[in-house]
Amino acid sequence: MVSGRSLFNKYRKIISRITYYFSLCGKDFNKYMLIKCRNVTGRKGLLLRYIAIKNLTHSCGDNVSVHPGVYLYNIEKLSLGSNISIHPMCYIDALGGIRIGDNVSIAHRSSILSTNHTWDDASIPIKYNRIIQKETIIEDDVWIGCDSKILAGVHINSRSVIAAGAVVNKNIPKNTLAAGIPAKFLKPVN
Repeated sequence: MVSGRSLFNKYRKIISRITYYFSLCGKDFNKYMLIKCRNVTGRKGLLLRYIAIKNLTHSCGDNVSVHPGVYLYNIEKLSLGSNISIHPMCYIDALGGIRIGDNVSIAHRSSILSTNHTWDDASIPIKYNRIIQKETIIEDDVWIGCDSKILAGVHINSRSVIAAGAVVNKNIPKNTLAAGIPAKFLKPVN
């Protein structure tokens, strides 16, 4: 079986050229393409989403695999490294800034946020209170298990694993397996 990384490397020049031509069509076209291709399956869908994401994000490395059904909001404040996989039904809102390093796998149904509601003003409903933006950082070599929630302002250090279903509301040290609600240190990762 041929890996996605080897296929990307094999066709790197062609992908780069196509990405450049699509960049000439402007941001609005690339946003439209990303939305229209959100649920396209197979290699065609992966390629079209990569091209749009490469043209829309703050920065984007090589071999970024965004599977069908992923929702990306405020994409211009999203920075992606290389060799990243974002699996189906994920939700990522980068309004406050999100940085994801190299060699990161984000399993299905996970959410990564960079904003939080306040409830300071009791005279209006919470949903209308101001929103706080906080940058969320996921360093290199991180695996985020399915249905995890990464909340605003969290920093997940390198070579860490976030167990399935975890809610991460505090920073995670490097070489750590974190699990639970809220996520806590479970054991070291070698």
